[in-house]
This record gives sequence, structure tokens and C-alpha cells, in this order.
Amino acid sequence: MDLTPIERNTLAHSVAARLTELIANGTLQPGRRVPSERNLANQLGVSRSTVREALGMLAAMDLVETQAARGTFVKEIGTDSVAYESRHRDLLEKEGADMSTIRLVGGTPPAKAPPPAPEARPVRVPNLKKDRLGTFDFISWWERETVQNAKVLVVGAGALGNEVLKNLALMGAGSLFIIDFDNVEAANLSRSVLFREEDNGLPKAKIAARGIKAVNPDVKVQYFHGDVTTDLGLGVFRRMDAIVGCLDNREARLAVNRFAYWLGKPWVDGAIQELLGLVRVFAPGEGACYECTLTEQARREMSLRYSCPLLARENILLGKVPTTPMISSLIGAMQSQEVLKLLHEMPIDYGHVTHFNGLTNSMHTTAYVARDECQSHWTYGEITELPEHTAGTTLGEMLALVRADLGDAAVLELDQEIVLGLECPACQTHTDVFRPLSRVSFDEGLCPACGELRQVDMTHVISGEEPFLGRTLREIGVPPLHIIRARNATAYRFYELTGDLAETLHFNHFADVGARDRGPALSVKPPIKPRIKLGEAVEEPLRVGGPRVRLHD
Repeated sequence: MDLTPIERNTLAHSVAARLTELIANGTLQPGRRVPSERNLANQLGVSRSTVREALGMLAAMDLVETQAARGTFVKEIGTDSVAYESRHRDLLEKEGADMSTIRLVGGTPPAKAPPPAPEARPVRVPNLKKDRLGTFDFISWWERETVQNAKVLVVGAGALGNEVLKNLALMGAGSLFIIDFDNVEAANLSRSVLFREEDNGLPKAKIAARGIKAVNPDVKVQYFHGDVTTDLGLGVFRRMDAIVGCLDNREARLAVNRFAYWLGKPWVDGAIQELLGLVRVFAPGEGACYECTLTEQARREMSLRYSCPLLARENILLGKVPTTPMISSLIGAMQSQEVLKLLHEMPIDYGHVTHFNGLTNSMHTTAYVARDECQSHWTYGEITELPEHTAGTTLGEMLALVRADLGDAAVLELDQEIVLGLECPACQTHTDVFRPLSRVSFDEGLCPACGELRQVDMTHVISGEEPFLGRTLREIGVPPLHIIRARNATAYRFYELTGDLAETLHFNHFADVGARDRGPALSVKPPIKPRIKLGEAVEEPLRVGGPRVRLHD
């Protein structure tokens, strides 16, 4: 099939052109602060990563500069007007800017404006007796509303996940979404602050959610017991302000990396083993991504995973690694700090890795090299929300919808191979499966009658000729609130199953936590005063210390 390359970064170029026009016509004046990424994203109707990429373009064109912990400011446009015009006019004209409004500065350079004064910040005097976040208001860069309105996805609720969740809950992060497919076991208790002995065998995500709700009842929380590689819809990722990976295997990291890149979302990765750990932040268009960091051997293994049915998955998933609670605390704290920096739009070294060696207590940071041919480097375009469609929509209905946009030749493209069935060449028997490849084990591939390895019938494209178009998206493994890809010979389109939103993303688990859910309450009985009969002699007890003093508020 001959597909023409898809143009990338169209939105980012449009945003850059619009901001360039505002700078050129004087709406954004030299020395003034550019509105925050969040404000620009809301006003322009694009993602924050798109705005961030556009600001990077302006910085490369020497139109703006970013100052640590202060924001992005418009620079002076000096005597280099010819260079300015040649560098920017094509961009402006391409995006339809009104060239009659462009004022180029030439001749004598203008007087240099004094550096902008720091923006006035309202003084807040917290009530430290009643406000659990009160001391944070003394931090110069802290924005309470930003943190309280944030939605953070934490993937993995093991040792690292426990520390990240605990830290974010203490810092007052507004809404936390936790996903993990594993259950609590006794070995987790040595390094997981949110788990208790009586939680053995229960879902980690659920117990972690209950635990952080007890740490800070003001935090909204939602848990999901499932596999991030197949069970969580991309619409969840799309609505997050930050994504944190607390994982112990390559496959899950690669999945999170691709999902985040597709949707233009930054994510924070952490890894630990014994006394060693690392932290890194990846963002689309900002240097290397996680897949760029994989060695050739690792890439071969991952390629095998996606090309060899059943057996490869069994061989690639990594086992559990030995860790200590100390390294979990250190790396978890660093990941949490990176999340706060993301939320406050502070400078971050994307595509870099910080290594910590607990044996020598040394730390160093290095930059990864981005790979131009990296398969993860693809960002979805505009996403069409479908409020009337859910994962209960049939394949035929979905195909009809996309063909109304893309024509009769359009097909649906699934995120991974779907195993349609298993056929034994020896017994001539066939078993329907209709599950993602990652959910089919090697043992299932063996014929129950003769023990031979069965042939696998699978596909990742729905062309309209399939006999199972009456099956729903959910029945073939598409999760609720997912984003469906469709294409014809020249273009892609992206459709979100927005009808699943209310049930899939709500943050109201443990909203009415009672004594039973919080765990046994500490029961303290008041001391029993001795009964005194009239007429008896009473020995005056020894009074230690002075009288009690109550301070009035």
C-alpha cells in the first residue's frame, strides 16, 4: 500500500505563527511575559505540549526566552529586521497571518527596556492549625490551585508507586488515577508504605487508592485493576496533566511511552534495583523518548515480541527485581518532584537521565540521543469526540462512521494484533479467541487434544470483509474511552469513544470512606475516675508541672 507521509507538527506551526504575529504587531510587547502554557492551550484549543513545541520554535527564532521559575518573555526585535522578515514571513504567510499588521523594526535600535518586575503575588497567610497545605504557600513557585486541579496518572502501584502516590497525596495533588494489574503479596510489605499484612491477595491499585485517601482525604482518587498495555483507554491518557511510570518491565514502559507520545503528553519514568536508581522525563519533540534509549538487543527482543505469536511474550516479560525501601523513597521522591515541575511549567531536561548510585552516593545526568527512525515518534492529529459511541459499538457501526469521513476504502487500524482464532493442523480443530495477542498465553496455543502448537490467525486491520463485524469493539479487546485510528490511502483520522467518559474517568473511589474502609480506628478510652464516697479521706494526688494554658486563636 502506498501511503504518503503525514505532515507533522501542523498545530505547533500554527500556534507559533499566531504568536509570532502577536509579537510582530505589538500585542505581545518586548519584555512582557507570554501567557502560561495552560492559558494558551485553553485559549487556542490545543494541548500544552503543542504550545510548548511552538514556544520552542519561537525561542529558536530568538523571539522569546524562558527564565527559570518565572516563565517565557518576549525578546527585543532589534536592527536585524531583514533577517527577521526572511526567517518568519514564510511561516506567517503559510498559516494565513495578516501581513498588513506586521511591523518590522529597523534603523536605530530601540532603548532597551528595563527587566520586567516580578509579577505581584497575593500574600496568603495560612492557618497552619487547619490548613494541611498551609506551609506550601511559603514556597515561591507554589501554585495551590494548579496542584489541586491537576490530574495525574500513576502506572504501577508497587514500591515506587507507593512512594510517588504518598508524596503527591501529601502535596495535595487533586486527582490521582492508579493502574496496576498485580495483587499485594507478603514480599511487598517490606518496601510499600501503603500496604498492610491484611491486604495480602488484594489488588494493589485498590489498596493504594484506599491508602492515599487515608493519607489525605481531600485527594480524589480512582483505581483500575488491569494491564496498561491493553486495558486502559487512550482517552484517560489524553485527560491527564502528568503521567508517572513506576514499572518493572520494558513492555509496559514502551506502551506508556507510545501512548504518551501519540497524545503529546510528557511522562516521568523511574527505575530501581538494589541501591541503584534512575529518573528521566520524556516529552514529544523534546529530545529522545524511551524507545530511543533501548539498545539494539532490547529492540530485537521487542520486535520479536510483536512478530512471534505467544511464545515471545513469555520470554520477554522481565521478572521482579530486588529493591530496598530506601532506593524506592529516593527515586519516588525525585519522580514526584518532576511531576510538580511539570505542573508548574518549570524548566525540565527532557530526554535526559539522572542516575543515582547508592553505593557511592553519587549522582550524574546525561542526555540520550534521539533516533530519527524511532517508531514511537508519531503524534496523533485532531481527535474527534464521539459522545454517542462507546466500546459497545460494533465494528460494522464504527467502520460505517469512519467511511463517512474517509471514503469507502477506509479501514480501522488496531493498536496491536488481535488473535482471532487458534487452529490445530493435526486435529483440524478451530477455537475462536478474539483477544489481543498480549492476553493469549503460550499454554493456550497448545492443542488440548494432541498437545501440538496451534496456528494463530490474527489481524490488526478491520477492512469490512470480516465475518465478525457484528462483534463490539469491547469484544475484540478495545477498552472503554479508547481512541480509534482509521485511515485511507492518504490520511489518518482519530475518534474517541467519548460515550464511555462518565463511567471510565470519575475519581470518586473511596469518596465516602468510612471507618471500615479506613481500617480499624484507634480506640482510646478516657481514664476512669475513682468513685469517692462522702466522708472518706481523699489523698491529694501529686501535681506535676504548672497549670495548663490554652492559647486563644
